[in-house]
Amino acid sequence: MPGNRLTYRRRQPYNTVSNKVRVVRTPGGEHRYLHIKKRGTSPKCGDCGVKLPGIPALRPREYAQISRPKKTVQRAYGGSRCANCVRDRVVRAFLIEEQKIVKKVMKEAEKKQKGGR
Repeated sequence: MPGNRLTYRRRQPYNTVSNKVRVVRTPGGEHRYLHIKKRGTSPKCGDCGVKLPGIPALRPREYAQISRPKKTVQRAYGGSRCANCVRDRVVRAFLIEEQKIVKKVMKEAEKKQKGGR
């Protein structure tokens, strides 16, 4: 009966999250453990926490090795905020500016009314 026991191929002897393996059959006919890398998580929006579409889920070191266009999308806050949150920020900034203008106009109208009496 051929040996069906397998041993880890790295130094770590325990079945931990970072030491996962699967059995493969080599061209020589023997079975051997193949170490599996951990899956990457896709980046999340900093405001709402949704996964950012258009950006791949990689391990941190792999992000350092891919080119910049693959890490971002062509938009303000491209690689860190989703489109909905960017839209909300733009609308909020616009409304705040409009509110400032309205306050200024009301103040001028009030001043003119006091001066007219």
